[in-house]
Amino acid sequence: MTDAGGNYNPEASSLAGEVDASVMAELLSVRGSIDNIDATLVYLLAERFKATQRVGHLKAEHKLPPGDPARESAQIGRLRALAEEAHLDPAFAEKFLNFIISEVIRHHHDISESREADQ
Repeated sequence: MTDAGGNYNPEASSLAGEVDASVMAELLSVRGSIDNIDATLVYLLAERFKATQRVGHLKAEHKLPPGDPARESAQIGRLRALAEEAHLDPAFAEKFLNFIISEVIRHHHDISESREADQ
């Protein structure tokens, strides 16, 4: 939640005042960890997309297709196995990776079209 100035308030909760103070303190502590994990995920995704942008430029430069179905299939299988090892729902992991792959392919299309327009 954000305050009136648009700043994130880690203690904002619709439960404030309705829950025992010790429960609220524990809840806020766990939420603090979740906030740290979310921030890490955002930065990791940013790094991943920087790398896939480089791939997109290489593909455009060498007139390769934006998608690579064999690679994508292998990655999905790999991620499903990792998810199982981590006790994460493999179907969720696959949906998440499919979303990322679709964004990457969209970026690769955009890079390719931009490169063609510049030539």
